[in-house]
Amino acid sequence: MSTETTTEAERPEHHEGGRYTTPGQEYSRDTRYITTRITADGRDGYAVEPGRYRLVAARACPWANRTLIVRRLLGLEEAISVGLPGPTHDARSWTFDLDAGGKDPVLGIHWLQEAYFRRFPDYPRGITVPAVVDIPTGAVVTNDFAQITLDFSTEWTAYHRDGAPDLYPEALREEIDAVNRRVFTEVNNGVYRCGFAGSQEAYDAAYARLWTALDWLEERLTDRRYLVGDTITEADVRLFTTLVRFDAVYHGHFKCNRNKLTEMPALWAYARDLFQTPGFGDTVDFQQIKEHYYIVHTDINPTGIVPAGPDLSGWLTPHGREALGGRPFGAGTAPGPVRPGEEVDPAHTAAAMRG
Repeated sequence: MSTETTTEAERPEHHEGGRYTTPGQEYSRDTRYITTRITADGRDGYAVEPGRYRLVAARACPWANRTLIVRRLLGLEEAISVGLPGPTHDARSWTFDLDAGGKDPVLGIHWLQEAYFRRFPDYPRGITVPAVVDIPTGAVVTNDFAQITLDFSTEWTAYHRDGAPDLYPEALREEIDAVNRRVFTEVNNGVYRCGFAGSQEAYDAAYARLWTALDWLEERLTDRRYLVGDTITEADVRLFTTLVRFDAVYHGHFKCNRNKLTEMPALWAYARDLFQTPGFGDTVDFQQIKEHYYIVHTDINPTGIVPAGPDLSGWLTPHGREALGGRPFGAGTAPGPVRPGEEVDPAHTAAAMRG
């Protein structure tokens, strides 16, 4: 896939010298990605096989966060292992600086770039997360994360846990796809168009588009619990990872400051509902999120100071969305406890909730 409406990864997650803005220009996302797929029939040369692939997904990144949520909701932890880079990166790529010796314990690499170069020695574009790596060869398979989560739902069904939800139900796919297109262009990517605008005019236009979409979502979610249908779907996962970062970084750092999320009743309650649902909030590391944005984006935050606030304890308050009905997991069940070793650092959670 090569269009903005269908391929959604950010290019790149690292920029030369920490520059993300182009003076005088609006922000434009490059959506050319490695579109190889891992499928049940292996038609692209990579077949679904438990234990063969490693998902590399930094908790700081909203695009990667989505893959962590879907993997957990579907119970794919045993089938697909995960590598977790730290929240910041150097000029080459994301790094495994949280692991002993600064290397991923399975892939044995320090820079994610190494996995890209093993397949494409002259890979010319951004080294992005999430990426799925073929463990036997150590080579990247795909970084097309919009498709990664859909394939987790549709191609890996033989390895879903008992009670896994259907996040991409066939009867609702047309509506899910339509909602996802608008959410991506106007909200997921919209916050970046505000934050990386290179002129006042570009910022003003991006700001207006973002808030038109957020007002639409506020209205849509006033009388329905989830975005599409009465259960959690791929659409909710995609919106959630932007909402959960909104007050912590986008409101101030990206100047998306007409309202805080906490000032939009339906969206704030909806986001809390998801955050408190197993598989969502337990993948979120607010400390890593803030470190990534405020340290990496040196052109818009040259001091590298990471703010102490805001107080994020409200994420744990009652949301009242049960009154709207709906069944979070449909005919399925909630995922069990987080897999040992994949827990969010409790010290980070405690610090964020203190503000």
